Amino acid sequence: MTSRGPVGTAALTLAVALGLGTLSPLPVARANEAAGTLAPLRTSATEARGAAPRLRVRTVVDGLAVPWDVQSIGGGRLLVTERDRARLSVVRKGQRRTVRFPGDRVWVSGETGLMSLAVDPAFDRTRRFWTCQGWQSGGGHDVRVSLWTLSGNARRASLVRHVVTGLPTTSGRHGGCRLLLDAGSKALYVGTGDAADPANPRTLTSLGGKVLRVHRRTGRALPDNPFIDAADPRQRLVWTYGHRNVQGLAQRPSDGSVVSVEHGSYRDDEVNALSPGADFGWNPGPGYDESVPMTDQSLPGEQTEAIWSSGDPTIATSGAAWVAGRGWGAYAGTLAVAALKAEELVFLRFDDDLALQQTRTPAPLRGLGRLRSVTRLPGGDLLVTTSNGSDDRILRVSPR
Repeated sequence: MTSRGPVGTAALTLAVALGLGTLSPLPVARANEAAGTLAPLRTSATEARGAAPRLRVRTVVDGLAVPWDVQSIGGGRLLVTERDRARLSVVRKGQRRTVRFPGDRVWVSGETGLMSLAVDPAFDRTRRFWTCQGWQSGGGHDVRVSLWTLSGNARRASLVRHVVTGLPTTSGRHGGCRLLLDAGSKALYVGTGDAADPANPRTLTSLGGKVLRVHRRTGRALPDNPFIDAADPRQRLVWTYGHRNVQGLAQRPSDGSVVSVEHGSYRDDEVNALSPGADFGWNPGPGYDESVPMTDQSLPGEQTEAIWSSGDPTIATSGAAWVAGRGWGAYAGTLAVAALKAEELVFLRFDDDLALQQTRTPAPLRGLGRLRSVTRLPGGDLLVTTSNGSDDRILRVSPR
């Protein structure tokens, strides 16, 4: 049975050339394909007010290796993780300085290492931040979320506690690991990968292939989680399930809705609108058969369709952020999604109900290499990390 989550899904096929980029063809939602109908284009008030601005792309810092995430900590300083080096750094005025951090405890393998970051909105007072990483402990390894404090001189990180442990690992494939602090509560969302284990996405007592929702300081399940009455404490942490490899999480400023960005197999990278208890239908079955649909509607129960899908082939979507701030014109209110394989930043416009309207890929944001993370700075500029393996950069994207 098909569900479109908390919102309806409407998709258009558009091909309109823009002076500064391309209005790309959109995949048609499966439900609309079945019905043979397309919803009419609805133009938002924001788009009506202004054209797409010219974009300026500057290098903030270079010489990095797979910078997985970057977050502002105020005072013009950025906190940066590098996945394979397991290195935590502070960047200021184009200069990088290593933070003392137990990188030797980080388990690095394949797609797993030192990954996502989240910074306390009250960082100036608390000095707190969170990381998600592979971790070596007791001769084994898992993926875990950890809470840290940064010293006053920003030279040393001290562990407060491991907030969530036991996210499954195999070879390091599908490590997931995106973090998002909820703007309206004490919740921390954790996007996880399925560790390429076919049992994980739909096993509610496994933390793999899920989006978890926990108290940001304690890691405990929140009382309004959908499985809070489950006997197994791990299931109580689950917010949504049936995911393959969650690489992005973003909260829309206008209404607080949360979307995830997910790697597809050979087809159908997805943006999903999260709602409590939703099943997103990834079920590779015995032998990890990746020929199955990303959202398999033959499964029992109700599966929630994506609000955007790449179709075939994938573009390898990763991090994402909602665009807000002065000067963005027609890009304001869109979701900026980084693509690794396609080497571009894609702007997706949704209406108030999270129904897809259009997608744009600005020319200045193509051909910059594999793009991993997208972070919105307080003033509205975007930080984007490249992920080429060597001489990677943090880029700053500004509307002119």
